[in-house]
Amino acid sequence: MATFDVFTPARPAPATGMFTAMLGRFISWNDRRVTVKMLNGLTDRELNDIGLERANIASWSRRR
Repeated sequence: MATFDVFTPARPAPATGMFTAMLGRFISWNDRRVTVKMLNGLTDRELNDIGLERANIASWSRRR
C-alpha cells in the first residue's frame, strides 16, 4: 500500500481585494490539481480501498 506525505500550504488570511480573491482561487485550483494527480497515481485496488473508482476522480474533485 502506498503512503503519501500530505503538504497543505499556508493559506492567506481572509482579506478583500481582487488580488486576494485571485490568489485564493489559484490555491484552490492547485490543491484540486495535486489531489487529482495523486489519485490518478493510485492503483484500482488502492482507489477501491478508499471508496473511489477511477471514473469518479474528476467529479469528486469538482465537489471539493
